[in-house]
Amino acid sequence: MRFTAPVVLAALFMLGLLLALLGWSGSEANRIALERDRGIVALVLAQAVERVAHAQESSTVWDEAVRQVRRTPPDKAWLDENLGSWFREYAGVDEVYILDARDRPIYAMRDGRNAVPETYVAVQDTAAPLARLLRTTRTVQKRTNGGLPMLSPGRGDLAIVRGRPAIVSVKPILADTPLARQEPGSEALHVAVVYLDENFFARVGRQYGLADAHYAITASGKGNSHSVPVLDRHGKTIGYLVWKPFAPGRQVIAALGPTLVLVLLLSTAVIYVLASRLARRTLDLEASRSNAHHRAMHDDLTGLGNRATFEQRLDEALARSRRHDSLLALLYIDLDRFKQVNDTLGHPAGDALIRQVAERLVAEVRSYDLVTRLGGDEFAILIGEPADREAVESICARIVAELERPFDLEGSQAFIGASIGIAVAPGDGTDRTELTRKADIALYKAKTEGRSRYCFFTPDMDRDVRSREKSYRDLRLALADCDRQLMLYYQPIHDLNDGRMVGVEALLRWWHPERGLMGPAGFIRSAEESGLIEVLGEWVLRQAVRDARQWPDLRVAVNVSPTQLRSRQFVDMVRQVLSEAGLAPQRLELEMTETALMAASGEVARALSELRRMGIACALDDFGTGYSSLSHIRDFAVDRIKIDRSFVNVVDTDAGAALVEAIVSLARANGLCLTAEGVEAQEQHEFLRRVGCHEVQGYLLSPPVPASQISRMLQGRETHAHQQSLAG
Repeated sequence: MRFTAPVVLAALFMLGLLLALLGWSGSEANRIALERDRGIVALVLAQAVERVAHAQESSTVWDEAVRQVRRTPPDKAWLDENLGSWFREYAGVDEVYILDARDRPIYAMRDGRNAVPETYVAVQDTAAPLARLLRTTRTVQKRTNGGLPMLSPGRGDLAIVRGRPAIVSVKPILADTPLARQEPGSEALHVAVVYLDENFFARVGRQYGLADAHYAITASGKGNSHSVPVLDRHGKTIGYLVWKPFAPGRQVIAALGPTLVLVLLLSTAVIYVLASRLARRTLDLEASRSNAHHRAMHDDLTGLGNRATFEQRLDEALARSRRHDSLLALLYIDLDRFKQVNDTLGHPAGDALIRQVAERLVAEVRSYDLVTRLGGDEFAILIGEPADREAVESICARIVAELERPFDLEGSQAFIGASIGIAVAPGDGTDRTELTRKADIALYKAKTEGRSRYCFFTPDMDRDVRSREKSYRDLRLALADCDRQLMLYYQPIHDLNDGRMVGVEALLRWWHPERGLMGPAGFIRSAEESGLIEVLGEWVLRQAVRDARQWPDLRVAVNVSPTQLRSRQFVDMVRQVLSEAGLAPQRLELEMTETALMAASGEVARALSELRRMGIACALDDFGTGYSSLSHIRDFAVDRIKIDRSFVNVVDTDAGAALVEAIVSLARANGLCLTAEGVEAQEQHEFLRRVGCHEVQGYLLSPPVPASQISRMLQGRETHAHQQSLAG
């Protein structure tokens, strides 16, 4: 008994100690899990605000956006596509407002549809103070809570909007180059509203292990629920996030409680088990945090680093390059024809293609080079310390060749390509902004030179960018003074059977104050890039129709761009111009290239169908230089094809003559009229007449001339015919 009591007491003491230790361990596990949950909630809400701000920067830091919001009246179609409904698809933004320099709403989008700007009043109480604060403090946040750098200043807040919790984010619309500077404080503002609906909180719960996560107006203390307040920037509570916390300690106690009667013999094992479980919970918590950080810095689709990783690693690589005076190559990669894959095979196939592209890119570089996905079909690669320029060129050549190989997408083969722009530090700069700008310029050059190629940045590209910007400005001034700087020349079109002039093609000329008389090749591309092509095209059409009234026996052919054809107002504009001029639709012929038709086949086909119902003829210009197939002739139902001058120039060769004969046979078999361009030799003229071509135009017959000279040609023809009749 003397020994039993101490043993029993010791056993009871050990049992009580173990029970206390078990209870304390469970309580600590629950507390750690709860702290982890609260930390995740705070981080998720902060990053949700930052994610909206980052999404806004995709289109608000852009020269073209600055120019568009200054337009009066604004181009709503452009704003919809780039600053409005696009954000709903890209970042789930529910409402978008654009404020002018006086913080007045000039554009509104709600639930993916246009709204009147006055709907801004619903968010004004929250957005207006943010806008005022943004205009008075211009500091760009270097690093956000998520570790991501911001490109522009911004202000965001959590608020109740229309009775629902929401994120309101305000960003200035800024230029991304010095070419569209604005006075500080005069920028337009982009206001984004994202509602934190039940799906948002449920998604947060699923991603971060917060059971039954939901929003509540009041704090919940019922049962096992916990809640944290959702605070705006002033610390005011706008609601609560409520969830059921994960309680690992309770599970531990429930599992081990029945066995405690044997704990005296197994105390060491029990302590070990408890310690192991606590260690696992700690590791799980650390793993959860690491996973959250990884997802913030990596692309979900490919597993590659995202834009945040790219910018961080580029800054580090540039610092090493400056420190060691070593080379660093930046490759900007844009996939060619990716949109066609998405449109024809669907978005799942497009996602699979992006993943395969990522795998091929990683395989073509060294293990310590960085491959990142910037978004969409854009990638960037950092080549650290390449041996020389030739080594970078070799990598780019391999990438271009590798991405031209077919991709297997669930039984279908897809063929794409890649255009690459390359900037090399320190020669092209040692600043991130400068290096990425030059790589982007080089990428643009690669795409304009035919795609599926790579281009190194050169100083003349920078000059070309500035030259294009000057050309944009000069063209705007020319459009403001059309009658003095713009004029139309006309090249006669002759019938091959009797030699009569049956039509003219209108050709635009620009009398540039500095560069003299310019043909369309020198400025049409600038007009398309600057968005002026529709205004310019309308002026050409109106002038050509006015001039055509002088020539009742001639048809007039006018070239149109794909941008014009895609416009919903184009058909109505043509109808109005013909009506105002009193010109019969049958005397007008609209010419477009094969490449232009393929740019937006569905929209163009609908426009051509309406035009042809009006009686307007449609011609396929430069036939044979684009995609050339029977399907295009059938799908677009054109009336005429024009044989390109490049084929006419080689009719003196066997291959060239055979090709032109095939084109003529193809046209005749489909009941189409034929016009050959660029006829400059009598032999070409005779050949085309012999193979059955209908009409010709070119310098052999007449160069492009002013309208007055066309009138003199017609008068001369009438005088000659009159003299012949008298002689007869």
